[in-house]
Formats: sequence, structure tokens, C-alpha cells
Amino acid sequence: MLLLVVSRRRSFTRHVLERSDIDTVLLRPQTSSVEVPDGRPVFPLRAGISAEAEAERYQRWLSRMGLPRPTFFCNPDESAQSLAHRFASAAGLPHLSPRQVRLSTDKLAMKELFAAAGLPAARFREVASIAEVKEFADRYGWPVIVKPAVSGSAVDTWKVDVDQLGTVDLALRSRPERRWLAEEYVQGVEHQLCALVHEGRVQDAYVAVNPAPVLDALAGAMNADITLAPSEPEPVDGRAVAQRLAGALAFRSGYLHAEFFIGHDGSFVMGEIAARIGGAELPTSHGLSRGFDMLAAVTDVYVGRPPLLEYTRDRSVGHLLLPVRRGVVSGISPLAELTSMPGVLSGVLTVEVGDRLDPPRASNASSGHVHIEGTDSKVVQERMADVLSRFRLEVSEGHH
Repeated sequence: MLLLVVSRRRSFTRHVLERSDIDTVLLRPQTSSVEVPDGRPVFPLRAGISAEAEAERYQRWLSRMGLPRPTFFCNPDESAQSLAHRFASAAGLPHLSPRQVRLSTDKLAMKELFAAAGLPAARFREVASIAEVKEFADRYGWPVIVKPAVSGSAVDTWKVDVDQLGTVDLALRSRPERRWLAEEYVQGVEHQLCALVHEGRVQDAYVAVNPAPVLDALAGAMNADITLAPSEPEPVDGRAVAQRLAGALAFRSGYLHAEFFIGHDGSFVMGEIAARIGGAELPTSHGLSRGFDMLAAVTDVYVGRPPLLEYTRDRSVGHLLLPVRRGVVSGISPLAELTSMPGVLSGVLTVEVGDRLDPPRASNASSGHVHIEGTDSKVVQERMADVLSRFRLEVSEGHH
């Protein structure tokens, strides 16, 4: 019996709900705007109420609904980490401790974690003003990364040069309650690292490469991640890095997701870490790359089972986010046109003609996605470029 937090990870949620060997109760933080699957029992978790009071209300709700008490817990939702795991603790479920939540959600605390794991990270300092950003840049050079200590999907994260400080100044002044950091800009290639952990041991790890760093994707570069084929050389021993992170975090079971850079000089630099399932369709890419059910393996580690890792494929598979921009959609490429292109395995369009779009400045903003295969990551990237050259999204200003 699993208590699962409702999240944007719809593919994962759907997989869990379809499992015949697992009964699922859903937990939905009232701060969440994600829709609940029809006909499923869902407990609404209130913010601003003590976790102990909510746990008591939850037990009464289970009894009233005639539901058995879940013994396992999974929260794929980054924004709900603190609230959800406090509740899980009060309800007697497996959970992350406040220390683990802090180390895996607070970008300043992550630096402590990387140091404890013996892994290098970009130099940084906490900042509260443009003057402090300039001081940091005077020491380490421009450009500088400025970002909130707590945020996701690169929201309010900026790569700035000395003549671009106005935007950051506005952000610092408009949100004085937030903690911010300035970070050294790493010139190199961004990668994703995912790992399945069972009883404290990394069962396997999966490395993906970003054709362009996420911050460049926000400015219009290709927004994608490409899982390396098992036969491709890894830029770093992903399994060993993940085990160091799991050890420093005292992480027992679940999914670890991290980002790292390989500098143009070959250096390895940690970026960020999260103690939850990887974003968007990244886990699906890992499964397609190796020809196994990645979502089943993820679910298994959250219900205390070792994952079944029987790989049947050796290929690279990438997940390409299709561009989106503001306006009313007047035309868009048919999905069938995109999925007929070489290497395209599947795809989803999330907008249609007539939709009014006002996408946020976030790494997950898109008009849909496609999964693309190739013998290695270079082939996949070339095929992604072909899809982008064919993809058409027409928007007009429209009328309110």
C-alpha cells in the first residue's frame, strides 16, 4: 500500500495507479494545482496546519473511507518536499528527514552536501544586493549565475554579465524575503545524473547530456536531454558519484537526480541535486535507452523492493522539448509529421490552434515533446536538430 503525492509526473502517476500489485492512496497538497486522476481516493493535505494534526485527520479519513493504512510513501513533487515529508514523518511513513530535505532542496545547503561527498562544486556566495554580486564577479569573473536558494525549473535563475544587472537587481528588490546566491559560471557541457537507490546502495545510475546548458535553452537554444547509450563512454563514473551523494545524504531508498558539468578543460563540477524522480520525461528516456521498464523500477524502490534491471537495448534516447512562445496559436506542425521523421519514437503536443499561450521563463516550458533514438547521443542530437528545423509554431497577438 503506497501513499503517492499527486504531481506533474503524470507518466509515473499513471504507471503506479495501473500496478495490480500495489494499492495506492493519493495525497494532494492544497497548494498544488495538479489535477487528481478520476475516481481515486485523495487526501487533501493542508499547509499551515501542524503535521501531527494533519496525520490524525488522515488516519480518521482512512477509517471513514474503509482504506487500509499505507506503509510506503513517495513524493515526486519538488515544491512539496518539506510539507509532504513532515506529514509522512507524523503519519509513521518512510520519509526524508528535515536535514535531507534541506540538503536536497536548498542550493546553498547543497554545497555542504557536495563537500561532504568529496565532490567539487562551483564557487559561490550568498548575496542580497547587486553590490555583492559585483564583488563576487570581481573575484571570479563574469558572467555570473544568480539564482534563488530554493526554486525549480531554473525559475528566476540568470546568467548575467556586467551590463545585464538590471534584471537581477529588480528580482533581488522585488523578493527581499528570498535567499539568493551568486555562483561561478562553468564553461562546459551540462549533464543529468539519475540513480535508483535500494537499502542505501545505488542499483544503477544513468547519465544524460544536455545539447545546450539549461540557461542557454531559456534563451532559445535546444532544450533537451539525451540519455547516453550503455556502450557510450561516460564523462564520469555516474554510479560512483551517485553512491557518494547517497552516502553523504544518508539516502536509503528512492530516486536521486543530480546535475553536473564537464568543463571545457575536462574538469568535473557538481551543479544541483534532488531527492525525487527526475523531471519531465527523463526517466522514460533512460528506460527506452536500455529497453526496460524504468517506471516500474522507480516504483519498486519506493515500496522497498530491489528494482528489476534487465536491459534489452543499447541505444541513446533523448527527450526534446518543442519551442513555445507567447500569443494565440494560429498553426502548429501535426504530430504525425514529427513522429514520421527518422528516429522519432513518440511525441505529445500540449497546445492546439486557438490556445492563448503565456509561457513562464522556465526550463519545462514547451508546446510538447518528442522522444528520439539513435546509436549514440551525437546521432540523437542531429535528429533533434532536424525535428526543430521542421517544427512550426505560428502565433498571433490575438484579442483579449
